[in-house]
Amino acid sequence: MTSFQSNLEKYAELAVKVGVNIQKGQTLVINASLDAAKFVRLVVRKAYETGAKHVQVDWADDEVTRARFELAPMEAFSEFPEWRAKGLEALAEGGAAFMSIVSSSPDLLKGIDSKRIAANSKAAGTALSTYRNYIQADKVSWSVIAVPSEKWAAKVFPDAGDQAVDLLWDAIFKATRTDLEDPVSAWKEHDRSLNSKVEYLNGKKYKKLHYRAEGTDLTIELPEKHLWIGAGSTNEQAHDFMANMPTEEVFTVPAKEGVNGTVASTKPLSYGGNLIDNFSITFENGRITDVKAEEGEEILKELVATDEGSHYLGEVALVPHDSPISMSNVLFYNTLFDENASNHLAIGNAYAFCIEGGKKMSREELEKNGVNSSITHVDFMIGSEEMDIDGILEDGTSEPIFRKGTWSI
Repeated sequence: MTSFQSNLEKYAELAVKVGVNIQKGQTLVINASLDAAKFVRLVVRKAYETGAKHVQVDWADDEVTRARFELAPMEAFSEFPEWRAKGLEALAEGGAAFMSIVSSSPDLLKGIDSKRIAANSKAAGTALSTYRNYIQADKVSWSVIAVPSEKWAAKVFPDAGDQAVDLLWDAIFKATRTDLEDPVSAWKEHDRSLNSKVEYLNGKKYKKLHYRAEGTDLTIELPEKHLWIGAGSTNEQAHDFMANMPTEEVFTVPAKEGVNGTVASTKPLSYGGNLIDNFSITFENGRITDVKAEEGEEILKELVATDEGSHYLGEVALVPHDSPISMSNVLFYNTLFDENASNHLAIGNAYAFCIEGGKKMSREELEKNGVNSSITHVDFMIGSEEMDIDGILEDGTSEPIFRKGTWSI
């Protein structure tokens, strides 16, 4: 077996056994592009071998998607198939696991009217809100991984020609620890390492975080009952899973109305098939009051205007600048990877499990605890080797958490 085929087998096994951690008799739902077909077939076999009862694959095709956005009438983007939303809800209620295998080009919808993209995102977000609440409260197991496509690889390695896809595969294998002899054990050790930071931060119960870097002076208040979370998650049936592979972050929820100041992006954001780059966002009492971007400003404004909750933050995540993905010096143009090379924030919905007792709270109860609600959740990168972050305790004492982009705890 070639080294590549061996890594491919290990990657599929990792996705099934660590990512969604499929259980005997469970249904697995896979969302994937046709670009990933060969790898998806391998994952399907691994899932059945591990004990899955049903494996359902929902395919997408970038060329079909592009054609729709170019040619469909505008009213089409305000609709979402009700049967699809209800089907996903039923699968989640039945305890299925969900795997997304991403591979689309970051420029898939470049040049498309931003209003079409915004309408489509809003329609999907509204229709899928119940299903996404299952996901964002960790009621079911879910995981996001990636597979190269030719167009995505060419974006990441523009000078590599025919070698671009191979190079992106290598970068993905390294970022996900697939290139190691025993990736499953490596991930368990990685989970333990991140949880040491989680335990420290949860012990501190900081009242606020203060970020400082070029273009950034931002204060984020944290809810009284906030919880920091590491790599692994646990679903309602007490089964562990890994929501993002790779992951290098520890994260929590900000107080909805407790964010003030300005933050500058440090990496491009791939959103809605477009890139948003060199942007800044200003907050006042939690609400976004101004956005500026050198590229994709209209797309960013449409994102913020998705609903009321998209004017606020839903996640604050800490990632050291010396993380393995950052040290690879590869800009992936894909949030799954780039957010794990950089401190980041998320516009929109907050994770219920980031607050004490949150998994059992209604949306109304979560909002009373300062947890934001929205039909969208979009991460953007703000970290750099210059970033300092202080934790501010209830009595006003300030302690260093990050210095020059790296943990100081």
